Amino acid sequence: DGQVGAIRAALDATGHEDTAVLAYAAKYASALYGPFRQAVDVAIAGGGDRRGYQQDPRNRREALAEVALDIAEGADMVMVKPALAYLDVLSDVAASVDVPVAAYHVSGEYAMVKAAAERGWIDGEAVLLEHLTAIKRAGASAMLTYGAAEAARLLGG
Repeated sequence: DGQVGAIRAALDATGHEDTAVLAYAAKYASALYGPFRQAVDVAIAGGGDRRGYQQDPRNRREALAEVALDIAEGADMVMVKPALAYLDVLSDVAASVDVPVAAYHVSGEYAMVKAAAERGWIDGEAVLLEHLTAIKRAGASAMLTYGAAEAARLLGG
């Protein structure tokens, strides 16, 4: 859609050629963004629909096409979001590109772990680490998670 190219051109034009661009190349329309949107009361002006710029969860191939376009426009790193429901996409992307691939363990993924742990249904710490391990195993070079501080503590960091 030209966003990455415009960002890259603006950075280069202002002397920021060494500034990396992370493209949210494979951002799916997901109910898993709910806790974040509720917390910050996010709404699109004029009642717009995010599905216009987020990918259809049923479409796996579109992610690879979007990733390729963003890299061609100058992306230095690409993102798959959310992570867990799209481990197949994450794996496909990681296997097909020569740039780092980030994955976003979004608010709903983290909230499910916390809610189930609070009810005593699961060991929340173990499940969080299992989630992050699966994301890494699927091919993520980097990940963002609402559980970053907790994971760092659990891993001794």
